[in-house]
Amino acid sequence: MTTIKIREQIEEYIDQIPPEHLGSVLDFVAYLADRESEDATEELLKIPGFIEAFERGKRDIADGNFVNWRSIRHDV
Repeated sequence: MTTIKIREQIEEYIDQIPPEHLGSVLDFVAYLADRESEDATEELLKIPGFIEAFERGKRDIADGNFVNWRSIRHDV
């Protein structure tokens, strides 16, 4: 099933849910979104040296030590 079809099916089901239960649906969807975000964060934190490189990158940006990607790639 395609993503579009899945979204359409979800909308059909949501339209059938009584208004007093929509809060529960929202809570569940929010939980799934948070869980996905947490999984991605955990994956990044497992990369050796990631935190140090991330902090170094933030310092470089704050100090103005960066190159605009447009000056490197004109064809994008």
